[in-house]
Amino acid sequence: MAFESLSDKLQNVFKGLRGKGRLSEEDVKLAMKEVRMALLEADVSYKVVKDFVKTVQERAIGEDVIGGLNPAQTVIKIVDDEMTKLMGGKAVEIELRPGMDVTVIMMCGLQGSGKTTTAAKLAGRLKKEGKVPLLVACDVYRPAAIDQLKVNAEKVEVECFSMGTGEPVVEIARHAVAYAKQSSKNVVILDTAGRLQIDEKLMQELVNIKETVEVHYSFLVVDAMTGQDAVNVATQFDEKVGIDGLVLSKLDGDTRGGAALSAKAVTGKPIYYAGLGEKLTDLDIFYPDRMASRILGMGDVLTLIDKAVEANAQRDLEADRAMVGKLRKGKLDFNMYLESMKQIRGMGGIMGVMNMLPGFGQMKIGEEDLPDEQQLARIEAIVLSMTPAERENPKLMNPKRKARIAAGSGNSIADVNRFVKQFEQAQKMMKQMPGMFGGRRKGGFGGLGALRGLGGLGGMKGL
Repeated sequence: MAFESLSDKLQNVFKGLRGKGRLSEEDVKLAMKEVRMALLEADVSYKVVKDFVKTVQERAIGEDVIGGLNPAQTVIKIVDDEMTKLMGGKAVEIELRPGMDVTVIMMCGLQGSGKTTTAAKLAGRLKKEGKVPLLVACDVYRPAAIDQLKVNAEKVEVECFSMGTGEPVVEIARHAVAYAKQSSKNVVILDTAGRLQIDEKLMQELVNIKETVEVHYSFLVVDAMTGQDAVNVATQFDEKVGIDGLVLSKLDGDTRGGAALSAKAVTGKPIYYAGLGEKLTDLDIFYPDRMASRILGMGDVLTLIDKAVEANAQRDLEADRAMVGKLRKGKLDFNMYLESMKQIRGMGGIMGVMNMLPGFGQMKIGEEDLPDEQQLARIEAIVLSMTPAERENPKLMNPKRKARIAAGSGNSIADVNRFVKQFEQAQKMMKQMPGMFGGRRKGGFGGLGALRGLGGLGGMKGL
């Protein structure tokens, strides 16, 4: 998970503060020294760290922290506020041209930054928002990049414009914009050539594109895993080409996080989007406040709610209400497990969901402690091997039925017995605490509750 090491270090600092009934000025300074070291180890710019720590320390000593009744929480709130400001303060979004006027977005970056995949992710996201995007293959130096863009465009159901590798890039861009206007596309996304380094010739190519067509947004895709180097690259791109904003890729990786924390402060350019996974749907608007909360171990419930709403957008509302009704009455059936899997996968998988829950990082639960996709698929096969009546009424389970289900799902009878036993334990728990999983807003956490009830956060690991 992104920022895992930084998050752990900061939470240890705050844990030390919570252990003190009252804080002295020396306590604050010592804590800020540890925060400073944690940020530097996360590859945050030295100047950014220096200014950040100075501001936090001045606020902490100047506010009702020293001698206050709840000083630790006040310090955490100050760090949260300043970290949010550091990353831009508030989310920024693309403002498209009105009506069917074409908005041109140029994607640029170094090779290996995830630029081509990010271009497709952005196109897919804009399509979901009701826009009509056109992906344009402008990397004439690598035929594989053109093929990759075409494949990804097909996956997100967006048209890809290509003139192969024999035409000048500026001509491809010019023809693409003309084609977009003729074919009623209102967004053009130019996937330009990736660079191994700051190459003057290819930099000039980007400048030439901007002189040939009106580019409304120049986005630099930076690999968050490269840390401070990503910020240095952004500075050079801005000086030579001019960029309007950043898109962070691979923010879900084992990264120190320096790019996300330093980029806005160093370049002055906002972060528009963050790639948080390998799927073509894994591109989110970058919310500085939510990211700060995740770094400080406070979770990201708002994003979790957004993902739940999106995952449930196409669901049958009547079926959804029926499911919630059962949960509120303490009833549980095997159909709920299937619904849970669909919901969790739509929200980025179990680990993705857990990482957004407050306090999850402090639980020290890793991916190895949770059922992986293969294990979940085996359990799903057990449920799918049941008859509709068996899924609806778990009481029908008997040795003969279990043997048939085991054979049909490719599992052992012991596996089926273990799953059914865990299911029965979950039923008992829910009957003792009716309504435990029922509270939800539109978009639903019913499925997530059912998964918890089925022991999906660890109990099924043994299957």
